[in-house]
Amino acid sequence: MSNVRALAAETLYNVVDKGASLNQELPFASQGLSPKDKALLQQICYGVLRYLPSLENYCQQLLDQPLKGKRRIFQFLLYVGIYQLQHMRVPPHAAISETVNALQQMRALGLKGLINAILRSFQREQAELEEKAKQIPVCQYNHPGWFIKHVTAAYPDNWQDILEANQQQAPMWLRVNQAQYSTQEYSDMLKANDIEHSLNADFPDGIKLAKPCDVFSLPEFETGACSVQDAAAQLAARFLDPQDDELILDACAAPGGKTCHILELADADVLALDSDSERLERVKQNLVRIGLAADLQCADASQPHIWWDEKQFDRILLDVPCSATGVIRRHPDIKWLRRASDIEDLAHLQGDILNSIWPLLKPGGTLVYATCSVLPQENQQQVATFLANNSNAEHIPLHENDTPTLPGLQLLPGESDGFYYAKLVKIHS
Repeated sequence: MSNVRALAAETLYNVVDKGASLNQELPFASQGLSPKDKALLQQICYGVLRYLPSLENYCQQLLDQPLKGKRRIFQFLLYVGIYQLQHMRVPPHAAISETVNALQQMRALGLKGLINAILRSFQREQAELEEKAKQIPVCQYNHPGWFIKHVTAAYPDNWQDILEANQQQAPMWLRVNQAQYSTQEYSDMLKANDIEHSLNADFPDGIKLAKPCDVFSLPEFETGACSVQDAAAQLAARFLDPQDDELILDACAAPGGKTCHILELADADVLALDSDSERLERVKQNLVRIGLAADLQCADASQPHIWWDEKQFDRILLDVPCSATGVIRRHPDIKWLRRASDIEDLAHLQGDILNSIWPLLKPGGTLVYATCSVLPQENQQQVATFLANNSNAEHIPLHENDTPTLPGLQLLPGESDGFYYAKLVKIHS
């Protein structure tokens, strides 16, 4: 039988040291586990990634020297043990014994004494270690220093709220398929099934569940009555405002939530484009479940000369590749996989894609630019530069303080994820 702590240490080592994505590693590590053990593995991996700087700091204090080379993976086993002692309801004796037992599966029984001693030392010195760590900003906020600096500069009044929100578990939001049920009708169906939830007028298609649940326990999920999608992401199709019989491009479409939403709101002809063939398969699966159809194409949005058939689009949703700094609470590995230098590279790529896609829009057509980032370089600054350089682009305000020099709507993580939107219309030329 697999030891969950051993699997967690291996998964975390692959993510933090090898640069693998948690989304890829968790399903692989979870194979053959019971639902209860799968949930435990996920909880430990997410938790360690949320609190990594603090856990590193504690080990630094407790170990004479860090575990390196072939022993490096056991450093992550220590993080797994300490995270359980500090943040989980596992009885301390069980947390320690199960973590030490992981060494059997990891074929390192010789380290039993060391791992046991360090975990017991943490238990004894926990209060003192926590107090020391709080003096170090990276440990106090459990985010990389470069990101704290960026967020503090962009949001001088509420940067701490953003970092705090990133440490919480994200809520589970549903998007109601308006082609099948109104939001109120589906809410009534959830009530009939004793599934606790709430509605929010800012998100007309959204329902927030009081606690996450298995999707197959949701009424008519399998026939497309609803989809799991964060409230902020649900605004993309609403701002796009698709109409029947229009030709619409959903660029960078995977995994397909927004593609499906567009088709739920209008009987349109949609081209869903993505450069990743595996992720494009997810778009197909989502469409099949809901019973919708779109034209799927695997291609690079920044290279339309390779794939575009010269028919201009009525509307374009441009959800560009970004730092994903608005969805850290859902993907805590982002904090450790991203580098400060990535932001400039991504901003260049986003500018290239926006400039390449703009000619594909009809005069009078609408383009919605979207990211799941909270950083101005990828958002307001990107769109403001584009508006300054393109006289045939008209900025459409999404709220009263939305201006061409500070364009768009920035949502911060909290009720919804952190998302950015800007709406542009091509002036007849």
